[in-house]
Amino acid sequence: MIGSAVVRRLLGDPRFEVRVSDHRPCPAWMREGCEVRTGDLRDQSEALAATDGCSHVIHLAAIVGGIANFHKLPHTLTEVNNALCGTAVRAALEHDVERYTYVSSSMVFERATEFPTTEQHLLDCPAPRSAYGFSKLSGEVYARAAHAEHGLRYTICRPFNAYGPGELPDPAEPGIAHAVPDLIEKVLSGQSPLEIFGSGEQTRTLTHVDDIADGIVTAMASPAGENEDFNISASIELTVAEIARIVWEACGEDPDELSLKHLPSFEVDVQRRWPSVDKARRVLGWEAAIDVCDGVAETVEWLRSRRAEIAT
Repeated sequence: MIGSAVVRRLLGDPRFEVRVSDHRPCPAWMREGCEVRTGDLRDQSEALAATDGCSHVIHLAAIVGGIANFHKLPHTLTEVNNALCGTAVRAALEHDVERYTYVSSSMVFERATEFPTTEQHLLDCPAPRSAYGFSKLSGEVYARAAHAEHGLRYTICRPFNAYGPGELPDPAEPGIAHAVPDLIEKVLSGQSPLEIFGSGEQTRTLTHVDDIADGIVTAMASPAGENEDFNISASIELTVAEIARIVWEACGEDPDELSLKHLPSFEVDVQRRWPSVDKARRVLGWEAAIDVCDGVAETVEWLRSRRAEIAT
């Protein structure tokens, strides 16, 4: 989802010609606008071919997903994500790219104790307990280590709670997808009371995927972003219960009819996620612009249309 949004953002900017590498077939609109390679980037020869001739590399390749995925695939996440970082950084070094941009995750701050959480807090924040969070933190270490030893010019971007058109939920396994599409699917399927994981008091900072894409490209292209890390996020902290209500109402349901059913949570379920966005605003002149209610309503309509397509 984020990768597709970044490609759309790049294609809208005349400064860039875009090459996409993915192990899956790309959609028609992407093939029409970009040079496309299909291959496994864990293969060093494929990573080298994908980055050959590129001035900038944006590394988005990873196994991702919702909270259930973190617990279901811990070894796979670690093995694949670390392998991808190794080949991507090596390829960026071999081709002496102008900038290697690593798309990390808010999960590096899984055990944060400072709120709003600044980029500087990473120095004091305990390491993530989840394999996913640790794999994303490892990717940051790869970038910094390559800079320290070989002079790699890098930028690290940490999206927070991405949502928007592009991510399909798995109705058979709640929690595999991220919270917003997961909740939308439940409401559109007629679920009531609406099931959420945990108390509902956990907080998240929902950031529309188009804002995230704009933040990543802005950081990548800015001279001020070189060898820096940025939280790429909206600024409004919401509880999971509040997010459930926003989704419920965006789906056209009666606000007075909302009731929640609390399911047991997972071993790792971040209780608070609220980043500082001051550095991106101050250094890059960037901030998220899409209102969360508008963005969720757009996502509802996208998923509603996809459900209708699948049904026919």
